[in-house]
Amino acid sequence: MGNGQDLRVALCQVKPRKGVVEANAAMIRDALPPDADLAVFPESVMSGYFVEGAAHEVALAPGALVRSLGTPPEGRSCDVALGFYERGRRGVYNSMAYLTPGADRYELIHVHRKVFLPTYGLFEEGRFIEPGRQVSAFETRFGRIGMLICEDLWHSITASILALDGAEMILAGCASPARGFNSAAPRPANLDEWDRIAARAAKEHGVFMMVAQLAGSEGGKLFPGGSSAWAPDGTLLRRAPLFSHSRTVVEVDFDEILRVRTESPFLADLSTAFPRLRRSLDRAWSGERPPARAAKDGRAPAAGDESAARRQRAPDRPNAADLAALDIDAALVEEALIEFISEEVTRHRGFKRVVIGVSGGVDSAVSLFLAARALGPENVYGFRLPYATSSPESLSHAALAIAASGARQRTVSITDAVDGYLSTHEPELSALRRGNLAARLRSVVLFDQSAKLEALPLGTGNKSERLLGYYTWHADDSPPINPLGDLFKTQVWQLARHLGVPTEIVEKPASADLVRGVHDEDELGISYHRADPILHWLLKRHNVESLVRLGFDRAEVETVWRRLSSTHWKRELPTVALLSESAIGESYLRPVDY
Repeated sequence: MGNGQDLRVALCQVKPRKGVVEANAAMIRDALPPDADLAVFPESVMSGYFVEGAAHEVALAPGALVRSLGTPPEGRSCDVALGFYERGRRGVYNSMAYLTPGADRYELIHVHRKVFLPTYGLFEEGRFIEPGRQVSAFETRFGRIGMLICEDLWHSITASILALDGAEMILAGCASPARGFNSAAPRPANLDEWDRIAARAAKEHGVFMMVAQLAGSEGGKLFPGGSSAWAPDGTLLRRAPLFSHSRTVVEVDFDEILRVRTESPFLADLSTAFPRLRRSLDRAWSGERPPARAAKDGRAPAAGDESAARRQRAPDRPNAADLAALDIDAALVEEALIEFISEEVTRHRGFKRVVIGVSGGVDSAVSLFLAARALGPENVYGFRLPYATSSPESLSHAALAIAASGARQRTVSITDAVDGYLSTHEPELSALRRGNLAARLRSVVLFDQSAKLEALPLGTGNKSERLLGYYTWHADDSPPINPLGDLFKTQVWQLARHLGVPTEIVEKPASADLVRGVHDEDELGISYHRADPILHWLLKRHNVESLVRLGFDRAEVETVWRRLSSTHWKRELPTVALLSESAIGESYLRPVDY
């Protein structure tokens, strides 16, 4: 490369259909740009990312991949880099292929197999696929290029190997679900981390860095898009939009590489030092440790004073007086949840409408507003489902929320149905049992109305209620999709204010309205404003004692911990006795949207 040669690279951000390889191949062909030399698609674009135990079903041998793409489209003769699950001789790999157009078919130039397989948190790659064994640059008609896949780029050694192997541009295909919607940044927090990694890799090695991110929703995991292109000095060239199909074309001037490497010869320094460092690498790999050197006075070297920066409280350190950890960027959350509802309801499940039980509380109002904005208010049916003991205020607030959202309204009283069961079979039913019975009957009505209207029930439960077990099993939690389930109650209030939910709904005390006059705080023994920060830090792997040491009230922490640790069963599907080697959900694993 170099000598004035320029290249137009298109970052092609798309939303694949889970497991539908032929349709995704057609989508890739349609997305090829007419005005670019190279089109870069994300990780696993041929099948979707979270395929779990179906990886072998969607995997393609390289030859089959070439055949699936067909003849290069006329007028769009660009090279193509794309992610796919590869069927190899020894297993299935998460791979990225580089192809160049030939006379009647694409020619395969290089395949990179993902080396670092994330198997933690929401990722389980190591359970289903094999790791790659090597990283190497390769020749193209545009010069020498390298490819990495997602976590490969998080380990600096991979980009170093490619740069030492002559790569002047690195293509990274990624499928990184959006995480972190705090108020400190205009993008999901994981994209900020990707920016830091990509900029550092580009600058350290003097290479162009192209990061193609997946978009769309897979089983509730939102891929944000936001693909990016980086210059050899680590500056951002272009960024793709969030949550959408897009083609972002960037001009690459390879003369920049020589200029940057001359001004900042980091790669030359690495090339010179690496032979000397290989002995250290071998020693570190073997676990051998050199003997400690004594200081001149015979004592071991001192650790040194902590820097002022290190003495400061880390941003992820709990503080009982600091609630900023729960602040969200409400506009960004709104955009993400509208995308989630649209993708899950229409694209993945084939519905146009939803039904929502509207209680008059803030959770159902927020779900109602989001659904109306995602699907159009004419496609949202808000059901008021009162019982005789329901608060008149709840009924009027439910009507207020439905009217404000523009959704359709219907009222179905469940009093006769509940009382018919009580009078005939259970006249001595307690208030608590009666409330749970009413909650489950509301779910029955919603599912029946969903069948009548060809609509999907939309959930309204928040993360605080789910973690505290404060809901009726197989009632509040029964709808198949839920936009609020990963938002704490205090975050739902933040979002409600942003969406314009009527103030009287947002400001009133939270209540399940199962027993007249009883509010959530009465039953939980703690307010959401006090419980949510404790829940947040417990989920960050703190425990009762560590939070107490950091200033949290012991009684409150123990209350939250007791409810959290005693209600795991409510957050899982029914427990099935495992008797075979193909138990559903244990050995037979397919994602919900496969």
